[in-house]
Amino acid sequence: MRALKDLLHAKRKEMLQLLEQLVNIDSGSYTKKGIDEIGAILKKKFEDLNFLVTVIKQEKYGDHLVIQHREAMSPHILIVGHMDTVFSEGTAKKRPFKMVGPRAYGPGVIDMKGSLVELLYAIFCMKLTGQTGYKHIQIILNSDEEIGSPSSAALISEKAKDKKFALVLEPARADGSLVTARRGCGQFKVEVVGKSAHSGVEPEKGQSAIEELAHKILALHRLTDHQLGIGVNVGIIEGGVAVNTVAPHASALIDVRISKRNQAQFVFKQMKDICAQTFVAGTKTSLSGKMDRPPMEKTEKTTVLLEIIREAGEELGITITDTETGGGSDASFPSELGIATIDGLGPIGGHAHSEDEYLEIESLLERTLLLAILLEKLSRMN
Repeated sequence: MRALKDLLHAKRKEMLQLLEQLVNIDSGSYTKKGIDEIGAILKKKFEDLNFLVTVIKQEKYGDHLVIQHREAMSPHILIVGHMDTVFSEGTAKKRPFKMVGPRAYGPGVIDMKGSLVELLYAIFCMKLTGQTGYKHIQIILNSDEEIGSPSSAALISEKAKDKKFALVLEPARADGSLVTARRGCGQFKVEVVGKSAHSGVEPEKGQSAIEELAHKILALHRLTDHQLGIGVNVGIIEGGVAVNTVAPHASALIDVRISKRNQAQFVFKQMKDICAQTFVAGTKTSLSGKMDRPPMEKTEKTTVLLEIIREAGEELGITITDTETGGGSDASFPSELGIATIDGLGPIGGHAHSEDEYLEIESLLERTLLLAILLEKLSRMN
């Protein structure tokens, strides 16, 4: 423990320099060049630690990385992180990395470039202090988490299916809590076709798609049940062609959140029933979309894993707490397979996805040490 702490503190400046380098590279989910640049930096650093890095090529998105030690045999610990951010190209130039007092700022600094630094240096310090737990892990660094992992979800599920533990490096909450439950999420689109007509001359000949959609929006919102953890939110609406024309078309984008797996079928059926109803005669409605991520439910296996993390925290003098959140992450995929999964193992920070995004600098060292100790513990539990 002492050797790990001393080594980490000696590497503090180096860790922050790497964090600055990564933050100052634009890597929005659709900025393939930037994501691949980050991937190349990390690939070289992991290879220097004698890890084998497999690049999973992508055309539309950045390439994914699958990483494990060259001496690893049937690793039973999966670590998942992502290299993409929500920010558009040019953001890093406008708001480059900076440190002010105890905090670091910049696009993606907490979600999740700080976690990438944490992971690398946890393994680096384990290796230099004679520990071997890193030989029991497999790492996936994907490029499209912020947009629902369309090209990496199957990869994560495939690699997770033979694992005992899954550790996901999304940032810890602002109070330091880990995440043991997340709501599942999906996006849907309702499209209504009506018939146009001049609203002053012959409105009776029209069939308003906007009016039809308005009825449906009210019905869709009534599906929300906060006690059950179900949320249905119409976030974007479009429609019509002119203010003096009965709208011939209208559409709505809907965000759906669920807390239990069995809620997905129920909510989808209710949405279909609403869309099958006709409030304005002659209009036609279609529903498309899907659930992107299943919910991450807190299970007995998760609780056991949480206790192991708490033990690791106690060794460091850290009280580990946990919470649930409505946001989605890649933790849902191993969790769905029944794997013991804990999220929020990254550094502490806040205001993710905004201009004020920050990372608590000392937490970068603290959580790196916590991850190193945890990996060593879990490596003995195959």
